[in-house]
Amino acid sequence: MFRRAFVAATAAGLFVATTAFADGHSKDIVDTAVGAGSFETLVAAVTAAGLVDTLKGEGPFTVFAPTDDAFAALPEGTVEDLLKPENKDQLTAVLTYHVVPGKVMSGDLSNNMMATTVQGGDVTIMTEGGVTVDGANVVTPDIEASNGVIHVIDAVILPK
Repeated sequence: MFRRAFVAATAAGLFVATTAFADGHSKDIVDTAVGAGSFETLVAAVTAAGLVDTLKGEGPFTVFAPTDDAFAALPEGTVEDLLKPENKDQLTAVLTYHVVPGKVMSGDLSNNMMATTVQGGDVTIMTEGGVTVDGANVVTPDIEASNGVIHVIDAVILPK
């Protein structure tokens, strides 16, 4: 059920994402993601993990945001299991692995760059032949928010 809804929402959401960010980025990261429409799973996960207030905070934060399609590509049942209250610590680890302290724009990236995440692990950023973060492609870079920046990625990255 989740997968079908995400596929339909993502195509429309990418258009909304492009237009929603043209307003001078007065919205914080959470409100920007909600307004885009293509991050329903990410927003639900951030809510379940209790990270909304953190990501609405002063920051700045850099968020590598997986789309709904990225979550739908995970093995069946993964998202549902992560959203269970008893898996909150695991969910928090996965989500905070997608966040880097500070505002890192695409122009700040270099090939084979390492960035330490809020989770504590390091992600590898590659810039040759397109930008990737731990192998996930950055499909839309530099979506500015009032408290940081979002880079849309096409896969969920997992801590090692």
